[in-house]
Amino acid sequence: MSLKVSNQYGNIEIDKHVIAQIAYRAAMESYGLVGLAYKTKGIVELLKGENVLKGVLVQELEDNTIAIELYVILQYGINISTVANNIIDRVKYTVENTTGIKVSKIDINVQGIRVK
Repeated sequence: MSLKVSNQYGNIEIDKHVIAQIAYRAAMESYGLVGLAYKTKGIVELLKGENVLKGVLVQELEDNTIAIELYVILQYGINISTVANNIIDRVKYTVENTTGIKVSKIDINVQGIRVK
């Protein structure tokens, strides 16, 4: 399903897969994040670029905003709350500025910690 955005330039529909891809790319730039995990399989394996949607869930809410849920694997030795807050800030900023759709909620689910 796609989301509709209207602005002074016209109307556009953005697919949830595109939003998930934008959220993935923004999250992967955060320090301390190793990768995203499969929602159903836990920390079985890290995602490759073609499987991004397995670790990102985008839901359209009734008030024309979206909620994003990320399933992450973090690096050992880094404060979880600091990494989670950085991911939330970066994803929200990037998605809102790229798409024009307001993000009302971002949930970070830590699926595991990876020791290097």
